[in-house]
Amino acid sequence: MTREERLLAAVIDAVDTLVDDFDLIDFLHTLCDRCTELLDVTAVGVMLADPGGRLQLIAASDEHTRLLELFALQHEEGPCVRCHADGTARLNIPLDSPVTAAEYPLFAAQARAAGFAVTHALPMRLREQVVGALNLFDAREQDIDAADARVAQALADVATIAILQHRTLAHANQERAQLRAALSSRIVIEQAKGILAERWDTGVDEAFAALRRYARAHRTGLSALAQRLIDGELDSDALRRA
Repeated sequence: MTREERLLAAVIDAVDTLVDDFDLIDFLHTLCDRCTELLDVTAVGVMLADPGGRLQLIAASDEHTRLLELFALQHEEGPCVRCHADGTARLNIPLDSPVTAAEYPLFAAQARAAGFAVTHALPMRLREQVVGALNLFDAREQDIDAADARVAQALADVATIAILQHRTLAHANQERAQLRAALSSRIVIEQAKGILAERWDTGVDEAFAALRRYARAHRTGLSALAQRLIDGELDSDALRRA
């Protein structure tokens, strides 16, 4: 497979995320594999920000990289952390440089111990929204050229779109689930109102008021109370007395 074909495959992977049953973790691990192939680097890691804005390690191409990324997060130090903070790429960072050692002392030492010589960090960003960082590591002392940097940023951008699409779908699914639950609850409550109205020979408004009073007095959900009544677990006389 040519380099162009592998790049196209990476884009197709992202397009496949538009389906509902998309597996985000599997996609990001595949992204790590694509990056190592396309960019000829030793290892890749992906960090994403949680709802509180703190970076979390989501995927890594190998165990050494996973541990290194966790170390960076623990000490809040490294190009990846800075990249996420300001949305600016950091490329061709030699880990044995005195400048790097001064800027990221703990991270640089840990990365060298893991066998890496150079690192790069690219923002996962859509316009002003930065969702994480894509981190590249190389055991060889070689820089990434401008063409490869563009490919790396393109892969990070594609992954960002996939992640945001996944969050949109997840949010929509949550809203749909909440709506379905609300509709189901309403049906159960209507049934319970009908049962009470028939048994008590009263109006449904009075029956509903009794349900609400009992639910509040016993600090229970209205739909759960209605279901208990329908299932015969709650005596309607107890409701009436309350």
